[in-house]
Amino acid sequence: MPRYFIEVSYKGTLYAGYQSQQNANTIQDEIEKALAIYFRQACSLTGSSRTDAGVHALQNYFHVDFDPPQEPVWDNVVYHLNAILPADIVVKRVFAVAAEAHSRFDAKFRSYEYTIYAHKDPFLSDRAYFYPYKMNMDLLNAAAELLKGTHNFESFSKRNTQVKTFNCTILENSWCLKEQTIVYRVSGNRFLRGMVRGLVGTMLKVGREKITIEQFNEIINSHNPSLVDFSVPAQGLTLVQVVY
Repeated sequence: MPRYFIEVSYKGTLYAGYQSQQNANTIQDEIEKALAIYFRQACSLTGSSRTDAGVHALQNYFHVDFDPPQEPVWDNVVYHLNAILPADIVVKRVFAVAAEAHSRFDAKFRSYEYTIYAHKDPFLSDRAYFYPYKMNMDLLNAAAELLKGTHNFESFSKRNTQVKTFNCTILENSWCLKEQTIVYRVSGNRFLRGMVRGLVGTMLKVGREKITIEQFNEIINSHNPSLVDFSVPAQGLTLVQVVY
């Protein structure tokens, strides 16, 4: 059966996450409903990157196996799917791939951004974290520098995560000032459950000089999630890019 990739973008504020789950509305549910309406057949999607409730994405992917009655004009399909979908979910494109292509396992790396703002702004409240404290950017970037390369990130993985390894490779990792916000950008070959928010919350303590760089390094090497701050809210996090 032919396989297709679906590139999507969404604002996650009103959803319980990316992947389907019982008794909650998700991004996957809405797109599967739109596909079923348009093609008049059920379609089961497989997601690239699982995002939590309230997390956004500028780019994410699903793959789906289905055999349309005739080869569609994909620009028309995208137009009609977007007419069916809610305003906060967009299908960017649909394209055929090899039968063995996998939206999750074939991804080379993913990039996330976490956005913080220090002065009240109603236009940022649902896509950034209001954190009204003075930050030491040099310390934030010194902490980020410790994370580059391949490490065991068990400290930054929420408990009861079923993975074969906690090793991840961080390719890009930095903090910068962007207009009226502070943005953390990180790229890696894989991310553990809660990892980016754990990194952000703990590095913010470094930036406020609540813990030292040395203490942050000890947290990395401790492999102990109880030392990590996972409390930063979901709305500041955006999946920016998935690269195959």
